[in-house]
Amino acid sequence: MGARRLCAVVLAALLAGCGPATAATEAPPPARHAPAQVRPVAVRTLIVDPSGPRPLPVTLWYPTAHGRVAPGRFPVVVHSHGLRSLPELHAALATRWAAAGFVVAAPTYPYTSRWAARFSRADVRNQPADAWRVIRHLVRLDARAGDPLAGHLDVGRFAATGHSAGGFTTAGMFTSGHSARLRSGVIIAGGGLAGAFAGPTAPLLFVHGTADPVVPLTVGQAGYQRATGPKAFLSVLGQGHGEYLTPGRPGFDEVVATTTDFLRWTLYDDRDAGRRLRTDATRPGVTSLDERWAGGPP
Repeated sequence: MGARRLCAVVLAALLAGCGPATAATEAPPPARHAPAQVRPVAVRTLIVDPSGPRPLPVTLWYPTAHGRVAPGRFPVVVHSHGLRSLPELHAALATRWAAAGFVVAAPTYPYTSRWAARFSRADVRNQPADAWRVIRHLVRLDARAGDPLAGHLDVGRFAATGHSAGGFTTAGMFTSGHSARLRSGVIIAGGGLAGAFAGPTAPLLFVHGTADPVVPLTVGQAGYQRATGPKAFLSVLGQGHGEYLTPGRPGFDEVVATTTDFLRWTLYDDRDAGRRLRTDATRPGVTSLDERWAGGPP
């Protein structure tokens, strides 16, 4: 879509309120060890609130072994698509994260997806609440006898990620009173919503092309400056709005490696991944990293 239209969405989003979060005070359980091997990945779909006013189809990618869900419990990454996009268009990222030991849950938003019957850019402001509905649904699903994923979701450890309007959606989940289940976030080619970056501090990773014509680099940098917790900003040098999310394009390998390191560090307490992050994020002429981790680097 055109830069002017997306900028209008950005301005509207910055002025609009965010959807409510789910308050919780419980401490998350200790992290389990990050998987040592890459797993095959399977995919399934489900619908959150199928009879409600905003039914949400959700695509799930998850690690497998011998044709079924891999043994163990896996942290969950809720990934939000951009305007006129779809979860399956983010499969390159989702499958790699799932293979590394995460369940990736990607909702199809009712009014901003490619197939929306009544498309509305302004509905981005309602999507953080949708993403929280996905989290609540997965918490219940983990306890649902007979579901293949039951007992395999680490429901104390969620991350939120998203591209473009999905990045703004992700930012809008980090509001005052948000649940401690939400441990970290990755904002790709996005920025902040009104009320974002409040509540319990959580590590945030921003990813942005320095030549982005749709969501300008300055918008992502402004969100980065507003974020108060541990944070880093990965610049994809000379790249636009999302070409670097395509395998084989400049920056793709670095973005995958950096985001995977970040998720393993923040959701598994994998210190080795935290130490790799800086090296994986820095490739002369391709990517650079600004990092402001509270208390020093991971």
